Amino acid sequence: MDMIGLYPTWLETTVGSGWIVGLIATIHVLFSHTSVGAAIFFAFLANYAHRNKRPDLLEFIRRYGLFLLVFSYVLGSITGPGIWYSTTVASPRGISALIHSFVWMWATEWVFFVIEVVGVYMLVYLASKVDGKTYLKLSIIFGLTSYTTMLVIVGILSFMMWPGKQDWYEQGGVLSAFYGPNTFAQLGMRTAFMFTMTAVVGGIVAARFKDPQFKKDVAGKLAWLGIGSTAMGVAMFQWYLSTLPETALLVLENRLPDWFRPGVISILVGVGAYFAMTLLRPKTLVVGGAWAMTVAVLVFGLWPEEVTRESIRKPWVAGQYLYSNQVIGRDVPGMGIKSEIPNIEAHGFMKTMVFMPDKLRTISDSNRLEAGRVLALATCSNCHSLTNTGMRPLKNYFTASSTTLEIAEYLQAALSSGNTLYMPQIPLKDDEAMALATYISSLNGVQPLQTALTAPAVLPTTVAKE
Repeated sequence: MDMIGLYPTWLETTVGSGWIVGLIATIHVLFSHTSVGAAIFFAFLANYAHRNKRPDLLEFIRRYGLFLLVFSYVLGSITGPGIWYSTTVASPRGISALIHSFVWMWATEWVFFVIEVVGVYMLVYLASKVDGKTYLKLSIIFGLTSYTTMLVIVGILSFMMWPGKQDWYEQGGVLSAFYGPNTFAQLGMRTAFMFTMTAVVGGIVAARFKDPQFKKDVAGKLAWLGIGSTAMGVAMFQWYLSTLPETALLVLENRLPDWFRPGVISILVGVGAYFAMTLLRPKTLVVGGAWAMTVAVLVFGLWPEEVTRESIRKPWVAGQYLYSNQVIGRDVPGMGIKSEIPNIEAHGFMKTMVFMPDKLRTISDSNRLEAGRVLALATCSNCHSLTNTGMRPLKNYFTASSTTLEIAEYLQAALSSGNTLYMPQIPLKDDEAMALATYISSLNGVQPLQTALTAPAVLPTTVAKE
């Protein structure tokens, strides 16, 4: 019998480890996307200043670049490693899967990131100190290297949804994993909205200029950038949706909260109105208002988008072969990877997990509740909170009147087959299903059974809340 190396994972009991990762990642997206968009925008402004003899615009680049040194490159460099640390402990096999496929891609991205950091320092400290043509060349190098970092990261994020080509499963290869229809659609969507973020955050800098004419000029450029990029982002989002796998579209249609669609529409309309206001009345561009809009984009725009992207990928965490609970659910001959589902079906979770306490490998009346808790930690806690708070509390998916036997029946019927598109295949043995059901019942205040029961594989119609 082969043992399954499901590493112990981080359990955050208040809101859930998934939400902690999501919060760090969402904030990092604001920092990173703003810096990439600003890099391209700086190249445009430097070119415009050089051709139209507008050295005053270099002062805006200098001040905005100085602001980004803290906003994006200091805070972003904190949240970036924060993503690595949090995801490594929350999803160790997920990170391992990405590293094994993209280690040289990440190395490439880090090289370009170093050039990018050097570039922003040069733009800040060489403004008005070198001739316009040299400064233009520096800004173009800065913009291209910055955008290259996004290209690499988006390719990896796209693989997390599904590989670029189906040949990857049989043949492997980084290019087959990296490039696919979802890659460029997501790149287009993120490119558009990164300029929206650049325009919003740029307002914080532009609002501080005292010269009303110069402020009006810069505010107008930011407003047109924001209006155009927001409209383009909506179109790119439709393209992105057309590249998603069928399972992702089903989750998008059926599992997201009712407020998601009107919420996203509201923030897009609000951002458009904000840019129109600052375009027509530049005096309304104030530091406090720009900060408020930045926070609004973060909370009502980026957070729902990142949560949605994570949700529609379920039940997979990488390449549609690694489940969100860290179990390998599909053969990948090209990478020498074999599905662990047959082994679990034959022997069960309790006997195949390396880190399972020996006293729980055989379930009895005396340890059933504890065995169920350990099963919930291993198979459920990556996506479900085990408390009343956090993401998708497990107890909320069953009514308070559901019996332990009914819950066990549901677990075996719905999960063992793998036919629930947004849930991993969890082939529980009869005693494991009863143990997990006993633990779930205890979350709703039901006393654990003291008699061993066997759950027939019949799906009740009144148990799970859809």
